[in-house]
Amino acid sequence: MSGKVAIITGSGSGIGAASALQLASHGWNIVINYANRADSAKAVAKACEEQGGGALLCKANVSEDADCQRMAAEAMAKWGRIDALVNSAGTTKFADHADLNALSGEDFLHVYRVNVVGPWQMTRAVVPHMKAGGSGAIVNISSGAALRGTGSSVAYATSKAALNAMSLSFARNLGPEIRTNVVCPAMVTGRWWREHLGEEKFEAQFTNFANSTPLKRRVTPEDIASAVVWLIEGANAVTGQVILVDAGAAIGAPPPKKK
Repeated sequence: MSGKVAIITGSGSGIGAASALQLASHGWNIVINYANRADSAKAVAKACEEQGGGALLCKANVSEDADCQRMAAEAMAKWGRIDALVNSAGTTKFADHADLNALSGEDFLHVYRVNVVGPWQMTRAVVPHMKAGGSGAIVNISSGAALRGTGSSVAYATSKAALNAMSLSFARNLGPEIRTNVVCPAMVTGRWWREHLGEEKFEAQFTNFANSTPLKRRVTPEDIASAVVWLIEGANAVTGQVILVDAGAAIGAPPPKKK
């Protein structure tokens, strides 16, 4: 059992929750962060404790610097150390990429405040504590949309591309004590897409996605969490890497075999 401490933003559901549960099963203490959905965050905290880890609930908006500093301070007050940060909190506004009037400047700024400024502020809040402890690992949850210019909107794709670039800067400048890496999921099953698409379209779109991949499967939050946990616990010589977890969608399925 590690007894180490990880702050995972946006860990009330989805990728953040799955990452929290996997680390807790390895004996980690987890700061469960949420902005709105208190009930689901409480359920994740309870599950982490059942897995053998500790849990600290923290309602905070990562776009607010004071909230980020408070989250780090609460972790230090409870456990006296911060060993890992997973920036999983994110937002978007669904909009057709071809419709340049579908987003306003304020829409862009809102997405950037959460998806780019938030991880920057969280990193700034934890780095002094990680360096004081002699080591640390940061994993930023980006998106395959950042590499392809696709996804829920132009604002979302470009915010995740900015997160990738910022992560490379962190990796270069926060070493040797702190490693920074990025995980880029493809379309991940879960609440976000289900609520946007509705059940019927969700099933159709994710079936089509799975059929377009070499592995013929969907990507789950647990798949992404496994990559996150490896980057934190098992990748001591890895920093500055952008890892795509997409069942091979980026390279595409093989062509149909000739009969």
